[in-house]
Amino acid sequence: MTIVARRTGMARRASPHVRLLTFGSQAEVMKPQILLIDDDLRLAAMLRDYLGGEDFIVAHADSGAAGIRRHEVETFDAIVLDVRLPDVDGFEVCRQIRASAGTPILMLTVNGESTDRILGLEMGADDCLPKPFEPRELLARLRAVLRRARDMRTSDVLVFGRLEIDRGARETRIDGVAHMLTDYQFEVLLALAERPGRVMSREALMELGKGGSLKAFDRSIDVHISRIRAIIEDDPRKPQRIITIRGAGYVFARAQD
Repeated sequence: MTIVARRTGMARRASPHVRLLTFGSQAEVMKPQILLIDDDLRLAAMLRDYLGGEDFIVAHADSGAAGIRRHEVETFDAIVLDVRLPDVDGFEVCRQIRASAGTPILMLTVNGESTDRILGLEMGADDCLPKPFEPRELLARLRAVLRRARDMRTSDVLVFGRLEIDRGARETRIDGVAHMLTDYQFEVLLALAERPGRVMSREALMELGKGGSLKAFDRSIDVHISRIRAIIEDDPRKPQRIITIRGAGYVFARAQD
């Protein structure tokens, strides 16, 4: 079955919060909560039924503004976000959500529009899927972004190609060789690496790096980025890991060698 997007009226009410109890271990297991932001009611109903059969709970918002509001007051494990919405495009929705949260985002783009996919990834989406799509492919991609998010939360070591960032040891390694960063520089690098693909402003980096007894806030964040690059980049003059976004801040590259 291939799903083709169509536009209709108002959204149906979302399914209630559901919990499953595993009696053997007496452990309570939560079904993944997915927020679908798409104004196509037929698509929403089909995905709610299909994903519901795969132990997901799908909440639906039929506009960008409604999706942003719902995300602000509820907790979701992932977001499925259409690029074309009636009020504001999905790129702006992605940007606003990324400004305050790291919830995994799977964007639904227009078939054949490579610019949509590229822009979606640049805005911080974790994956993009063109319409029309097979429900099984959506399910596979959704499970993949959830798995990556879970691994990111639970692993002490973040691995990006040859670069390893060890949270527990507070150590940065290139090709297995440890390199020293100051406490503040490590916090800045970690803040970026925990949000790959997301543009971080200088102010946001300073706020996120205020843990512990860090004392470098009278110094320019650009100086610290320069020193981090001197350690983790093959050529600091042509950085491939920490990219400058002119007028916006910095972004940590998802794909690295």
